[in-house]
Amino acid sequence: MSALKLEKSTRFKVPTGPVVTLVLDGVGISPREEGDAVKSARTPFLDSLMKDYPMTTVRAHGTAVGLPSDDDMGNSEVGHNALGAGRVFAQGAKLVAASIETGAMWTGTAWTEIVAASKASTLHFLGLFSDGNVHSHIEHLKAMVVRAKQDGVKRVRLHILLDGRDVGETSALEYVEPFEEFLAGLRGADFDVKIASGGGRMNLTMDRYEADWSMVDRGWAVHVRGEGRQFATAKEAIETFRAEAKVIDQDLPGFVIGENGSPVGKIVDNDAVVFFNFRGDRAIEISRAFTEADFSVFDRKVFPKVTYAGMMQYDGDLKLPARFLVQPPTIDRTLSEYLAGNAVKSYAISETQKYGHVTYFWNGNKSGKFDDALETFVEVTSDVVPFEQRPWMKCAEVTDLLIEAVNSGKYANLRVNYPNGDMVGHTGNFEAVVTSMQALDLQLARVIPAILKAGGTAIITADHGNADEMYELDKKGAVKRDKDGTPKAKTSHTLNPVPFILVTSDANPGWKLAEVPGAGLANIAATLCNLLGYEAPSDYEPSLVVPA
Repeated sequence: MSALKLEKSTRFKVPTGPVVTLVLDGVGISPREEGDAVKSARTPFLDSLMKDYPMTTVRAHGTAVGLPSDDDMGNSEVGHNALGAGRVFAQGAKLVAASIETGAMWTGTAWTEIVAASKASTLHFLGLFSDGNVHSHIEHLKAMVVRAKQDGVKRVRLHILLDGRDVGETSALEYVEPFEEFLAGLRGADFDVKIASGGGRMNLTMDRYEADWSMVDRGWAVHVRGEGRQFATAKEAIETFRAEAKVIDQDLPGFVIGENGSPVGKIVDNDAVVFFNFRGDRAIEISRAFTEADFSVFDRKVFPKVTYAGMMQYDGDLKLPARFLVQPPTIDRTLSEYLAGNAVKSYAISETQKYGHVTYFWNGNKSGKFDDALETFVEVTSDVVPFEQRPWMKCAEVTDLLIEAVNSGKYANLRVNYPNGDMVGHTGNFEAVVTSMQALDLQLARVIPAILKAGGTAIITADHGNADEMYELDKKGAVKRDKDGTPKAKTSHTLNPVPFILVTSDANPGWKLAEVPGAGLANIAATLCNLLGYEAPSDYEPSLVVPA
């Protein structure tokens, strides 16, 4: 049981029914019409909620969620951290940049051990190869390659996971070609550096939440064993697969760079490996494959004894990995911990793709529960199919269980993540995203009446935008088009704000929306405290409601 306590409020009444937070993942509010799948979808129920109930928007990107600047897109991890923490913590990208700038990374134990291990062998860097700044940043990789040379490492190999998701869907060569020039400028008699393998991030290596371990298996084959179709360069691989498979970057097959028929960069005993993603969800499974002696999820065939480090520690409770270059944010006193300290029963549910977000990330990067008796976590297993083929995903099954939990009367505080707008949004398939929004609207039309019938209150929000901007925009805000005039699909998150809608069964709830300049996702935790009849901790971001 948590020892943290909340003060019961004299300003806000105790609710008669549950308070339910519905996170419509990836559903932002765009200022434009063209390319907005949220507006294009037929969503009569959501439209009526926006019209009939108190609504505002909150910021879900940049400094509002702990990222370096307001040019940085938000993402699900930092968004759920902010939702659950009630405060803004410096996040991965910002922490890594600061560690490099100050030199703290190079003097840390982890980097020192990596360099020492690789001086007589090979240093491998593996991770997402773009400047999307959601999972990684190519400038971090460049800084480490340069430093490795300065520190006396003689042989470096790069294993690049092509993005097309947090950046343009076919932008890989915009990163590969300048990077090859960068490597050429470093390469010399005493420094052998080459790209060794790669592939699309949604084809290999970067699975999350154990949704599809075969991705990691495919990655292990090309990165570690050097098994796969060989090419002379990464550019040749990308151009060949684009012509043959006709897929965008995130779905490109794995490839191996070879010379004279042999891979240039297999990972073998006594090598060192750095996984340079800073975000944890898609780094955990490959980290397990590199570090677990008794690993049995798939047949690794070889298990090289390497010195392995993550850019950050991806799971603090599991201590995974044990060696990491940058300390993750320490998020304490989350809303969940306070509610557990006040014996408030909570319920969290999503399907596999976002289950960790309403549990681990919401609770401040904590894997377990604060109180097993007070917290119920429910995961609905996601389908292992391309999201555009089943854009409704598991929203109906999630809603079935959520309604059951609301009707049980057991829980005062419930939260759900509907992944549709984000996961289908990342496919770049406009019509599929429209379908996903319409499927989601049907579920809102089921669950909101159940909440109201139970005397409850619903908060409808999102963790960031995605479905709201499905076409790439130029610097003037105009839609980018291919030569035939077709809009260029966008697969990344957006900088748009997200909705905050308050739906209540009480005609006179005793509160009204507050005017909070620059409000962001972190303001929602204090709001939940008030709606549950408590005063928020004094250092939480201000509540979005005030007494009427």
